[in-house]
Amino acid sequence: MTTSEEVPDRFSRQQDLVPQGRLSEITVTVIGVGAIGRQVALQLASIGARKLQLIDFDTVDLTNITTQGYLRGDIGHPKIIATAAAISGIDPSIELELIQDRFRPKQQVGEAVFCCVDSIAARAAIWRAVGPRCSFWADGRMLGEVIRVLTASDPDSNWHYRDTFFDQADAHCGTCTSKSTIYAASIAAGMMTHQFTRWLRGLSTDRDTTLNLLAAEWTLTEML
Repeated sequence: MTTSEEVPDRFSRQQDLVPQGRLSEITVTVIGVGAIGRQVALQLASIGARKLQLIDFDTVDLTNITTQGYLRGDIGHPKIIATAAAISGIDPSIELELIQDRFRPKQQVGEAVFCCVDSIAARAAIWRAVGPRCSFWADGRMLGEVIRVLTASDPDSNWHYRDTFFDQADAHCGTCTSKSTIYAASIAAGMMTHQFTRWLRGLSTDRDTTLNLLAAEWTLTEML
């Protein structure tokens, strides 16, 4: 018979990197579970988030198998339902709140918010509604093999984040995921989750990081 001391702890290898106690106290909101957002949600479930709120209005289509990691059997189903099923497969004890809709300004959100939508206008609108109400904010932007991750967790980074918006007319044609791959989305999600764990540990976060995979260039915007 196995004693309780011999039962393996699935968090044992990350315990020095992810403070489980702090993580278990907060609700994490993921807005948009497409290319980057689905990977973020699965990574959060894997590292031990106990309360996840998922917000998305879209359904899975054929291209999402290649670029977003959905399964063939998910086609035609709401993305949040398919993502919730995958999360429950990782840990069925995770508390999930599913909102199958576009984000609404009065929507209650968690202390930490991951913004994974695919237009600048949507990001700006969500930030105006959510920015003052959350303690940690992460935004993942991706076009092809160029990834940009922004975080806001203090007054200085909040100001910097507000300066990253531009007119939708100045954006690249199409949505930010019009050219995408699952590997770039997974890297972007990993970068965002890493910043989140830094915040959980009380470490400073990088407010603006760009990674160009094709050019092998990593750019970090320093605080002024």
